[in-house]
Amino acid sequence: MVIVGAGLGGTATAVRLLQFAREPLQVVMIERRPEYRNAGLAYHRTGNHWHHVFNIQAGRMSMFREDVDDFVAWANNEADRAGWPPEWRGFTFTESGPAPRRIYADYLAARLAEAAREAPEWVTLLEADGEVVDMAVDAGRVNVVVENYSVPHTDAAPRRTTLRADHVVLATGLEERDLPFATGVKDHPSFVRHPYSDGGIERIIGLRQDAVVAIIGTLLSAYDSASVLLRRGHTGKIHMISRSGLTLRTYPPDHRHHVLRLPAPRLHADGYEGRDDLVQRFKDEWERACAIVAREHPATPPAVLTERIAKSWEPHLPEVLARVPSSDLRALLDGSASLLATLRVGAVAYITEFVEAAMADGRITLTTGTVDRIVGTGAGTLKVSVSGPASAQTIEADLVIANLGREQDYERVRSPLWQNLLRKGIAVPHRRTGRGVEVDDCGFLLGPTGARSGPICVVGAPREGDEIVRYGRVGAFAFNLAAIKNHSVGVAATVLHHLEACYDEQAGDVDGAEELEEFARSVLLDVHRMAARRRHDRQALMARLEDGLAALRNAMARSGQALATDRALRYAVNTAAVTKLNDLSVTPRALRSQLGLDEPVEPN
Repeated sequence: MVIVGAGLGGTATAVRLLQFAREPLQVVMIERRPEYRNAGLAYHRTGNHWHHVFNIQAGRMSMFREDVDDFVAWANNEADRAGWPPEWRGFTFTESGPAPRRIYADYLAARLAEAAREAPEWVTLLEADGEVVDMAVDAGRVNVVVENYSVPHTDAAPRRTTLRADHVVLATGLEERDLPFATGVKDHPSFVRHPYSDGGIERIIGLRQDAVVAIIGTLLSAYDSASVLLRRGHTGKIHMISRSGLTLRTYPPDHRHHVLRLPAPRLHADGYEGRDDLVQRFKDEWERACAIVAREHPATPPAVLTERIAKSWEPHLPEVLARVPSSDLRALLDGSASLLATLRVGAVAYITEFVEAAMADGRITLTTGTVDRIVGTGAGTLKVSVSGPASAQTIEADLVIANLGREQDYERVRSPLWQNLLRKGIAVPHRRTGRGVEVDDCGFLLGPTGARSGPICVVGAPREGDEIVRYGRVGAFAFNLAAIKNHSVGVAATVLHHLEACYDEQAGDVDGAEELEEFARSVLLDVHRMAARRRHDRQALMARLEDGLAALRNAMARSGQALATDRALRYAVNTAAVTKLNDLSVTPRALRSQLGLDEPVEPN
């Protein structure tokens, strides 16, 4: 089993495989950038200053959706704080408070090590360095071509090799977008293309305090850069530039995730009448939803109103979007990207407080417009040409900071792996949205005919388009931590259904069994088995589950139903258990209570 990428998506999937596996399995997790291991771009230590914190509350950062307090408990009770700065060394983390992003790598590494330690002795993990550059599907397996392959802490020299895998998971993370307006200055000492890199952070914190700074973007990455400058006493002018001019909302101090039950938006028509009509219907229904919340949920803080409404609409959006032609859907998504991002998520006060204060006193100026070109001057500064709604202007700055610029169109990505997968037809761009690649409901990569390309699954950012049209998740929620947590559960289970002899995924429905009390009890036992973190707990639950399946077979016989095979029942029960673990209709805290994970399952 090969996982390509050892950031959040790869690590979370590896943890779930180690937890869920019942039969012999070797998980090989390959990362092309060792400093990104267990972290990825978003959380790696050298690219995240201690002032970079999660934009959401610490209580929403557990990698286990069914154990919402896990990250906060780790940070307070397990984390090694020896190298932490004073402001965080004595800090007590809370569910609604902030936490520095750079410690997340330690958390993920700790949970991966725990999962490997508590896995059955015949289930192993191998962490390797190298870049996967190509794949070929052959006789139901995958040949994985790796450049500079090596295993850390061994004497073996890096080499090019081909691994023959029974299954592959692609967890390649975000892809970087080219910035045409910055082509001429990409190597200029006053231009920071990668603010989340060691070199980028050094240039930002090493800047003289009265320097003029231009930040391209007005959302989270821009706030991170501005916040680091301001918290270090920066006094010079800061320009924040974006086409939308939108900024982040601040979560209330005691904010907790909550799901409102609101009426479905009345966005359906007998036929599609065009973008303008849909946008107007959206605006009208948004006003109606706001009025309903004000009347029926008056305690909802204004700062989270949009988040509550957007979340409540998710289950209804797939049917609406299915009516929209692909060209219009792409235009709507492209034109509303920043708006969708700000509707769906805000930021904790630690991120916004310094930036908002600087905006209020004029130290930060917001400029709405498109960056057309950046050129150098003889004085070593950079000139940023911006065309706005009314006029053009030029901003001269001592330092220009560009956001990541995430590439959503996989036909444009520079990754050799994705270029080869697309060239061979093993992957195809997402047809409806142009964002990410085509996958099925289990996360399998699809080819040009819509059939599975082979035993290759995907987690994270490459599934953005599918998340939008299949589940109605827009903005960052199409590929962020919440989506990745669900992907890791679903993909790990799918992989094991495919590989392990104890399951029969070809059996189809187990007629009538789902209606029996014994089926529900077996599903609950399997949920508890999958959520268990200790080997002896899983072994005990596995034994009870087998007894529960025997009781289910007896109940089916008593009711006159056709007897299904053990493998078919096991598959049906496990599939239902995965659905319960990934239930998005409730908050993670409510999910834990709903599944009874703090209580033992009653014996038969």
